[in-house]
Order: sequence, then C-alpha cells, then structure tokens
Amino acid sequence: MNLFYQPEIQKLQQLSEEESRHAIKVLRLKERDEIHVIDGVGGLYRCEISKAHDKKCEFRILDTKQAFGKQAYRFHLVIAPTKNLDRIEWMVEKCVEIGIDEISFIQTRYSERKEIKIPRIEKVAIGAMKQSLKAYLPKINEIQTWRSFLANVPEANFHVIAHLEEGERTLLKDIPMQKQSICVLIGPEGDFSPEEIEQALSKGFKPVSLGESRLRTETAGLVACHTANLLNQ
Repeated sequence: MNLFYQPEIQKLQQLSEEESRHAIKVLRLKERDEIHVIDGVGGLYRCEISKAHDKKCEFRILDTKQAFGKQAYRFHLVIAPTKNLDRIEWMVEKCVEIGIDEISFIQTRYSERKEIKIPRIEKVAIGAMKQSLKAYLPKINEIQTWRSFLANVPEANFHVIAHLEEGERTLLKDIPMQKQSICVLIGPEGDFSPEEIEQALSKGFKPVSLGESRLRTETAGLVACHTANLLNQ
C-alpha cells in the first residue's frame, strides 16, 4: 500500500505537486485507480483518482478510518541536536518509523548546534510516516533554550533524564510506562552539565540509564524511543 499525504484533505481533495508527480509519473496511476491518503492526525482515507494530472492529481474519498494505528502510549523526546544534522535527521526518521508523538530540540551548556531547520526535519518525518504505514505525524518543535524548556516543562506521567553522571539511576526499561505518557531528556555529546542535571531533578525529572554502553546522542534518542515502544507491545 502506497500512502500519500494531504493534511488539508477535508478541504482539498488534491495531492501536492510532488505527490501528484509521484503518483502519475512514477507509479503510473490513472483515473479510477484507488489510492490511500493520510492526514497526519490519524486519518486514513481510501480514495479514487478523479483527475490524473501530474501536478494536481484530484481524488474523491470513498471511506475513512480514524485513529489509524494510534499508539496506546505517548512518547515525547527532548534532545540536544548534534553538530552533524544528518545524524539527527537519521534519528528522526527511525523514531517516526518506530512510533513517536513529539520531538523537541533544546540548547544546553555543551550543545554543538544552536539552530534547526524544522521544514527539513518535517520532510524527513513525513517520508518516514508514509514508509512505515503510519497516519500520525509527530509534532516537531523549534529549538529552545534550556531555561525556556524548564519554565514550560511538558505534561507527562513520567519525566526522565538520561545522563552519564555517577549516582543511582533506574534502567529506562524498568519504568512502568505501559499505556502512559513519558517525556525523555537526552543531552548533547558532552552530556548535561551538573547544574542542568540538578535543575531537571528539581523539576521532577528522574535519572535513568539506557544501559551500560556509552551512546551517541542520536543513538540514545533512538534507544529510548524503541524501549518505550517495546514496553507497550
């Protein structure tokens, strides 16, 4: 099943120019062929092509499924982006394939990157959503300062921070997050500073470990996402 993305499907039964070109030129679809369209908020639409134009492919909706593939839990990843943007894009792609609801980028003391091109990240996420047959596009937030993040900590049943400092930490896999919402903090390659860790703990974040290996930032984000997914199977 090939999925096409149209976030405004309730108002516009037409594919974007890029999606139209793929449908007509690459897949060689024609009028009266059926396609499946997702809206990014859980809607899966079975449609029929009514006008096979390679720039404005129009369709009519035949039937609809709402909450298609909805997860029983909510996962919010808050991460300091790496200097090499390709590594973060790779992480976003894989997290979307696994299942993720929200991604926030933060600027910490040892951060290597101070800006993120959100449209580029969203394009990666859309491609991964379609490839993995999902109907939910995660919310992707602009990068914010550490102070700004702490002033507006997102709601969740569990708030955890994965850091490398000495001390008692619970394995993430032992957090009872089944059918719960969880917000996971992942720091930069240089880790969080001791002050940042203390500030996070004062806001209710619990220290966790992702295992014995020392992981790259993007690997840590992916491991956290996959752990939450496995615990909710």
